[in-house]
Amino acid sequence: MRTDRLPERDETGQTIWVTRARPKVVRIACPWLIRRFIDPKAVFLFVAPSEVPTIAERFKATPFDTGHGVWNDRGDACTFDVMLEEFNFQTEPLSRLALIVRGADTGLPDLTPQSAGLLAASLGYSRMYRDDLVQLDAALPLYDAFYRWCRDGTDETHG
Repeated sequence: MRTDRLPERDETGQTIWVTRARPKVVRIACPWLIRRFIDPKAVFLFVAPSEVPTIAERFKATPFDTGHGVWNDRGDACTFDVMLEEFNFQTEPLSRLALIVRGADTGLPDLTPQSAGLLAASLGYSRMYRDDLVQLDAALPLYDAFYRWCRDGTDETHG
């Protein structure tokens, strides 16, 4: 992992991130990546798009998927892809997961057979939970399951 890309930690040692409210795919995928591989105690703030710069400054939070800062889509790469590249997470399971996330996040549900399912589940979570932090906590295990499948379950079939 490239540690020079890590945001500053607050006085308690955790990173603080800010993004737009009402997350769907990548605004859950990125917090999953951050909590699982970068900072398990990371704090996430979901705010109205117009509030991102103010909140980022007030809380010294790192914006992602907002158009502010460095953590955003780049060309065909979604923010999840950008984080994998910038943090140098070049593992086969994470690269496989990135394709699934990219397909679900960028309107290409046929990119992988799993992308449409991730999109459907993400939209369902968004409708099940009004509180973005509750939604995040509920959806993290979905990404754990996709990652586990990407890591060691792709050869298994049902039947």
